[in-house]
Amino acid sequence: MTRPIPQTLLVTGGCGFIGSNFVRYWLGQHPESRVVVYDKLTYAGRKENLHDLWDDARLSLVVGDIGDQALVKQTCEQQNVDLIVNFAAETHVDQSILGPLVFTDTNVRGTHVLLEVVRELGIRLHHISTDEVYGHIPDQHQSVETDELAPRSPYAASKAAADQLVQAYAITYGIPVTITRGANNVGPYQYPEKAVPLFSTNAILGEPLPVYGDGQQMRDYAHVYDHCTGIETVLLKGEIGGVYNVGTGREMTNLEMVDIVLDVLGKSHDLVKHVTDRPGHDRRYSMNVDKLRALGWEPKYDPKQAVAEAAKWYEGNRWWWEPIRSGEFREYYEKQYAERLAGTSK
Repeated sequence: MTRPIPQTLLVTGGCGFIGSNFVRYWLGQHPESRVVVYDKLTYAGRKENLHDLWDDARLSLVVGDIGDQALVKQTCEQQNVDLIVNFAAETHVDQSILGPLVFTDTNVRGTHVLLEVVRELGIRLHHISTDEVYGHIPDQHQSVETDELAPRSPYAASKAAADQLVQAYAITYGIPVTITRGANNVGPYQYPEKAVPLFSTNAILGEPLPVYGDGQQMRDYAHVYDHCTGIETVLLKGEIGGVYNVGTGREMTNLEMVDIVLDVLGKSHDLVKHVTDRPGHDRRYSMNVDKLRALGWEPKYDPKQAVAEAAKWYEGNRWWWEPIRSGEFREYYEKQYAERLAGTSK
């Protein structure tokens, strides 16, 4: 059974990486829908991510914090919102190690505020989560949606707490919710603190690629397009109250990812520099995506294609990332990598 297309979506975090790609996808696929982007416009939430869509009458922007309950409620009432898709989150593990409290505030309290609004107004919430809530996954196992959550970083812990709040509200108050847990997404408009855009832009600039530890950490690199189609599938066909993993079901090492980036960009592998690993670095993520596949969904890209396509996008869109790399990003980069890179060799 397929549900009717929602008329008005409130997409929180819609100027971020995955959120902006979802907005693009949804408006392209569903011309009858309106999208209200609700975004705080933090460093990673950028109006430029939707630069070519702001003239579309179906798209509007409200600048605000998801922790502002009065503004969220007012926006939902004024815009006749019938579905909230919650992408709004602090998302970078390294940033959560440097300053964890903002992750609790946005990811936990912010989600809690959204739950209170949808409880009061009687509308549906779809919550975007992550494979990192499962923690480190032993060899041979793939996480299924009923696995115990075992987060190991402040970021992952905040997302796990949000997941549990969403599920608790569904049970206690009967509100209509769904959750998707995404793999490591790559693609256009991803802020260059994350691995693939960081390594791609560093390679283009001829700068070293700081690879944590031995680079043998295993990740499922999924194209953001496939995450968007997965969310769409759950919105229209998923079981209310259900949780769905979204990924490729396949993984590669971080060094394999780096090799793809360098080969696609035609850059020397001598740029690779192994640096001190980050604390609590999960060794492996891997998800079983059979539950989503049972709804008729299939990914378009395998991990190798996803990484290659992402690297090529950064090569062709320097206009987007060069201003970022020359701005406040440099302060973070120096804090995170300067000391690590100072004493390294290949």
